[in-house]
Amino acid sequence: MDFIDLKSQQRRIRGLLEERIRAVLDHGQYILGPEVAELEQTLARYVGTRDAVGCASGTDALLMLLMAYDVGPGDVVFTTPFTFIATAEVIALLGAVPVFVDVDPETFNLDPDKLRLAIEALRRKDRSLHPLPEAALSAQPKGLIAVDLFGVPADYPELESIAEEEGLFVLEDAAQSFGARLHGVPACRFGHGAATSFFPAKPLGGYGDGGMCFTDDEAVAQKLRSIRVHGQGSHRYEHVRLGLNGRLDTLQAAVLLAKWTLFEEERRLRQEAAHRYIALLETHRPDLTVQRVPEGVESVWAQFSVLAPTPADRDVLRERLQRVGIPTAVYYPIPLHLQPAFAALGYSAGDFPVTEDLAGRIVSLPMHPYLDAEVQARLVEALV
Repeated sequence: MDFIDLKSQQRRIRGLLEERIRAVLDHGQYILGPEVAELEQTLARYVGTRDAVGCASGTDALLMLLMAYDVGPGDVVFTTPFTFIATAEVIALLGAVPVFVDVDPETFNLDPDKLRLAIEALRRKDRSLHPLPEAALSAQPKGLIAVDLFGVPADYPELESIAEEEGLFVLEDAAQSFGARLHGVPACRFGHGAATSFFPAKPLGGYGDGGMCFTDDEAVAQKLRSIRVHGQGSHRYEHVRLGLNGRLDTLQAAVLLAKWTLFEEERRLRQEAAHRYIALLETHRPDLTVQRVPEGVESVWAQFSVLAPTPADRDVLRERLQRVGIPTAVYYPIPLHLQPAFAALGYSAGDFPVTEDLAGRIVSLPMHPYLDAEVQARLVEALV
């Protein structure tokens, strides 16, 4: 079986996909063609933001937002060590210092209480209060990037309150959460800006890379549109700032517009598949802990992730499923603070115990809108 089934979806909309792609081939505007603007307008309306700016990937979306907020050397940006490297990579690429903050053991998202502690440690320059890189001691806090891990929005009411007290910007890394809700508010609507990804495995995914930034700030939106085209000014050969080649391909926008016609239905089907998993595991494997979805939160279930009692139990679980042809994945086996790419920050094993514990026990099961109830039942029975 497939870990993520993209074939079933394509069969349903093959005709529309071909129609959309053919329209691009006919008009020939392959860079920033009309489909890009149509997608931006469609998704901005859905989320409820003033602007949406398409770009080449979810990573570029985060990078462009940081650039729009003038992040650079001498700045600290707080974020989680339990996520894909892109979240912290973009901070370091701009010469700023990523300061990691441990996560909540049940939601797997950034822990507001630990964020307060990290801010206080930086204020006092006291590494005994919270692990800090040496480079952070001579830098100033500027913002934070919260991650909606596996489709569960972070605790934005609390994070935004802390940020307002401290004069920090908040960016929402919604790479995995487009379509989720927090107290009825759509993901990509939180903080000062949000970034999502259209990587094929995402809840709304293309057939290649792509991403989008969301903002209510007109000036930020203008900067983002400039940044994505090499810092372009009033015409193609005026460059008012340093930027990127960060445009969303017209063909990818066309694919996403076709897939958009199924999105709300697929969002509902993901909910149903997740609830079936939860009921089955409560009956057959109550020792496996499902990621908690807090009250008032509607996850989009980009991944369905559980915690095994021990790392050894996780290995056994994965082996059992592999024997019957069922794939699993581990997101993420090496926390960011222990990645070789961030060795210069000087973090050590034990600095973020919750993240390290999760990384040792977490496993994700197949998850997509077309999961059959009978298949899910067989999968969970294979774990017993």
